[in-house]
Amino acid sequence: MNDTIFVVGHRNPDTDSVCSALAYARLRSRQGLEGVVAARAGYLNRQTEFVLEQLGAETPQLVSDVVPRVGDVVKQPAVTIQSGAPLVWALDLFHRYDIGLLPIVDSGGIALGMLSLRQVADKFLVGGQEQSMRRILTSPAVLARCLHAERFTADLCGEVQDFDLYVGAMAFKSFCERMAGLDSKRLLVITGDRDDIQLHAAKLGVRLLVVTGGQPLSPEVIDTARQNGVTVLATSFDTATTASLARLSTPVDSLMITDFPMAAMGESLETLRYRLLDSSQPGVLVLDDSGKVLAVATKSTLLQPPPIKLILVDHNELGQAVPGADRVEILEIIDHHRLGNLHTDAPIRFINQPLGSTCSVVAGLYKSAGIVPDAQTAGLLLAGLLSDTVMLKSPTATECDRDLCGWLAALAHLDPQEFGRRMFRAGSALAAYGSMTELILADFKEYSQEGRQFGIGQVEVVSFDEFYEKRARIATSLTELCRDRALDLAGLLVTDIVRATSLLLLAGNSELMVRIGYPRLDDGLFELKGVLSRKKQLLPHVLKILKA
Repeated sequence: MNDTIFVVGHRNPDTDSVCSALAYARLRSRQGLEGVVAARAGYLNRQTEFVLEQLGAETPQLVSDVVPRVGDVVKQPAVTIQSGAPLVWALDLFHRYDIGLLPIVDSGGIALGMLSLRQVADKFLVGGQEQSMRRILTSPAVLARCLHAERFTADLCGEVQDFDLYVGAMAFKSFCERMAGLDSKRLLVITGDRDDIQLHAAKLGVRLLVVTGGQPLSPEVIDTARQNGVTVLATSFDTATTASLARLSTPVDSLMITDFPMAAMGESLETLRYRLLDSSQPGVLVLDDSGKVLAVATKSTLLQPPPIKLILVDHNELGQAVPGADRVEILEIIDHHRLGNLHTDAPIRFINQPLGSTCSVVAGLYKSAGIVPDAQTAGLLLAGLLSDTVMLKSPTATECDRDLCGWLAALAHLDPQEFGRRMFRAGSALAAYGSMTELILADFKEYSQEGRQFGIGQVEVVSFDEFYEKRARIATSLTELCRDRALDLAGLLVTDIVRATSLLLLAGNSELMVRIGYPRLDDGLFELKGVLSRKKQLLPHVLKILKA
């Protein structure tokens, strides 16, 4: 089972997280690391979707968790044995596959029970009373199959019955004395080339007579057996082997455990661990939804390392990592944030640099390795860099970021300013709605004060450019909203999260708009410097005005 190494960012992936995962997975693959797969721990935002579409890059695999599952460590397919098979076949499977537990299934592979090697040993190797040692549970048909025997009398019965086993290896007189008073219909007599014992057993009407050594039977014995309803079998095995195989012809059903613990492939290893600890049985049967046996899990299964490993990018805290990251091996961390609380069992490659983006760190690793990224990979790295540094305007942007921006832009054949503007515009919340009414109502709350009804929506952007493009249509929708909902005033608070300031577009009662008190930029448009919160900053101000 080959390991999969997921290169994955944090749970709420942004463009830097996704693009750095893609680019670093490609770098490590080019460096010879096998099984590397770019992944994401959540759904893509609009900006990231735009970047991948524009660059023609694949969407990283969605990994909702990396919690080790039963299916990650069990061996498939399971070695099973069908119901009705003799124990000697089970012993062969135990030995051939070096296992200690066998699921017993029906003809369709559905689990009926399970059989452990220890059960067989307890049954046949532990000494007991003579009567219990003589008792054999089998059917003539199964016994004949185990002995590769030839039948000389009536059809073989397939019904499992209780037999008392006796071996005719004594003097004829002693044998006759031994048989006296016994229930002949329970007797299974095994003997060798002893015509007298064979004939006497046939006259007694024993249930089964097995002749060993491959010697021919006399016509008299065969005729007498037929007359008295005795089933006669002849085998080439010697008497000792035949007696042993007779005992092991017992069907596996007679010893199987029907109240067995079960697990599913998708269950966590932690659940399997508790199930094994809580059970008195040596293993758990792993079944599919129909009850078909897929695998067997034992305590040794828990020692198998999960086939999933991680390389974390754009974060180094378990609280941000994909669920289950604490249960698998973390090989590397590539980041640009502060150090978190992540601990590892062994030393790992940890690269953390105070740059504006993780994509900047990855781009530097390409340079250090002497590997030039292809145009698409360079575009991905450029996108992550521009996104996290807000087109190099963020105070986190460094000279190194600026140098890398130029290098990547040249390799990707992109104008970073033009590409960045298109990228941020695509990621703007204003681009996410089919109509301006949907945009306004996406986060719209209505209030009442002094008999006045008003409502305010809010949307966050990274630039006011697109708002100005849509302003007229937004104003029309606000006017319609006032009419349809009988509002005195309706507004949309547009917050620029980069500049930490807002614009407020209002429609409705002109008298109320005059009293709003914020600097007026244009008809119905006001500037709200430093205002970010509708609840804590804008609403108290509007309520105060209406009350006055």
